[in-house]
Amino acid sequence: MTSQPVSLTVNGRERRLAVGPDVTLLDALRDHLGLTGTKKGCDHGQCGACTVLADGRRINACLTLAIMQEGRNITTIEGLAGEGRLHDLQHAFIEHDAFQCGYCTPGQICSAQGLFNEKRLESHGHDLRAAIREYMSGNLCRCGAYVNIVDAIEAVYLDGDAQ
Repeated sequence: MTSQPVSLTVNGRERRLAVGPDVTLLDALRDHLGLTGTKKGCDHGQCGACTVLADGRRINACLTLAIMQEGRNITTIEGLAGEGRLHDLQHAFIEHDAFQCGYCTPGQICSAQGLFNEKRLESHGHDLRAAIREYMSGNLCRCGAYVNIVDAIEAVYLDGDAQ
């Protein structure tokens, strides 16, 4: 197959890649750019481990081709925090023990940031925790840390740190 050029901004840096037309964004991030924080779970869009942000919105990197993301701003778990410090969601996940094995954590955190970016919780009604569970339902945790994941996301939201 012939490689095609694709230009992306990944974690704030312009990147030019030559990828096959069948290369997913997930494989481009991991294999071409060495950004292994984004995980390959099911490779079918069912688990959310590969969640990244495209122009601030959540996408499953295993379901989109790299060439379809031409010109977009992609943020992975490696790009959320500033130099030498944790992102507020990363800190909250640690504080609330919101992971066990940690495999799903990058996707969970990127999905939570996308949830904030999409302003989904502003109209949650009276049950914030139910809204968080609903909007995070595309991210699976095989270890069952769901209560703590919701605790962490809720804490960041209520503290006003959701940017």
